[in-house]
Amino acid sequence: MFTLSESTNPMKGLERTPDLSGMRVSVVGLARTGLAVVRFLSNRGVRVIGSDTRTREELEKEFPDLKDLDVEVQQERHAEESFLQSDLIILSPGVPPSIEPLARARKGKIPIISEIELASWFTTIPIVAVTGTNGKTTTTLLIGDMLRKAGGRVFVGGNIGDPLINLAASDEGTDIAVVELSSFQLEGIERFRPAVGVLLNITEDHLDRYRNFEAYVEAKSRLFINQGTSDVLVLNALDPIVDRATSSCRARKVYFNVTSDQMEGAFFDGRHIILRVQEGEEIYDPNRGGLKGLHNIENMMAAVATARLYGCPKDLAQQTLETFEGLAHRLEFVKEVKGVRYFNDSKGTNVGAVVKSLQTFTGPVILIAGGKDKGGDYAPLREPIKERVKHLIFIGEARERMARELRDTASITLADSLEEAVTRARTLARPGDTVLLSPACSSYDMFRDYVERGDSFKALVRRLARSEKKEEEAEC
Repeated sequence: MFTLSESTNPMKGLERTPDLSGMRVSVVGLARTGLAVVRFLSNRGVRVIGSDTRTREELEKEFPDLKDLDVEVQQERHAEESFLQSDLIILSPGVPPSIEPLARARKGKIPIISEIELASWFTTIPIVAVTGTNGKTTTTLLIGDMLRKAGGRVFVGGNIGDPLINLAASDEGTDIAVVELSSFQLEGIERFRPAVGVLLNITEDHLDRYRNFEAYVEAKSRLFINQGTSDVLVLNALDPIVDRATSSCRARKVYFNVTSDQMEGAFFDGRHIILRVQEGEEIYDPNRGGLKGLHNIENMMAAVATARLYGCPKDLAQQTLETFEGLAHRLEFVKEVKGVRYFNDSKGTNVGAVVKSLQTFTGPVILIAGGKDKGGDYAPLREPIKERVKHLIFIGEARERMARELRDTASITLADSLEEAVTRARTLARPGDTVLLSPACSSYDMFRDYVERGDSFKALVRRLARSEKKEEEAEC
């Protein structure tokens, strides 16, 4: 079994828990994370100034308890003068750090940190931090489930569920935290140090926020910048970007996707996950549960390796692989209609995710893609489309660019709405085909988020199934 050479103390490097009482702190962005920070600070005698581009009415409609919090709210703007008068600025992940008021605050030497950094100052239990372009949520939940089955009192949150600051409010009764972290959250760390970091993969994403791909890689790489030799980094051995980014990492490396007999970690032999440990090899069967696709094999390998580091028994790790049902909007089977299978992969918001989703299917695919363009390169989609896709249906703001750059890979239709795309897919599909919604784009041009987009797709498919059934009954 793997072991941690030392239980890393996340407070290492801090002489004491910071005393923020009496300070003036600006919380930028008052969505779920921002409001959690406001609650935390308000309970510690901090003068809190919250700012958001929405109106007070819009904020209170979405978050009714805002009016009960002791916070000064600046609405419909982020005020430069307020930032310059602050002792500390907490930036929510949805707010770009490049906005002008923040740039002025940096010039004024005002510290700007993320909620994750703040939470780490007040969290004394070990933290497992999971990041990567794709697979973060599935891997985080798998690790959390394995450790719970092993009897641990586990906090699971971060970029999913509860913000880490909610744990910092009181970590009594909790043994370990497993948190999903986005590049946005990692941008604002200074001393945050996970006992175990998990780096799944790095492909192009969020280039509408970052100046270039290297800046995005740099943000992801902040996961391990504070780790030392007593910490562990679980990483993808076959991802060249990950390999390059982690070359100077000081933590002990545990690999997955291993192909060398000399390397400690996990690999896939085509049928089983094999975990190579000091005592020998452990074999896991990834095929008994609801997770499908090669990308989920990677997620399972990373989860097994991490959970075993903390002593989760092998049989309980295998049990999790068998009982985990997968997540909505992540290669989610919706329905089979007249021999055509429909899959909802609305969370496939970048090119790398779509490539891995397409690799799951062998039969002809009708791919519905498009949305708000994130500025990435669509070229990696060319070969998977040529191999597996018989027709492309593009929607949203990115549809014309996608059609232009992928024009010679498959036949193409441009649709004005998701409903039109599903209707068109119905006419093109034949028994044995797969209709896959995997957008490679964000949803904000047409939907509130990827969840609303995925739910809309599922509703359209179910309506299609009812319509087909009525037609069959009418013919009878």
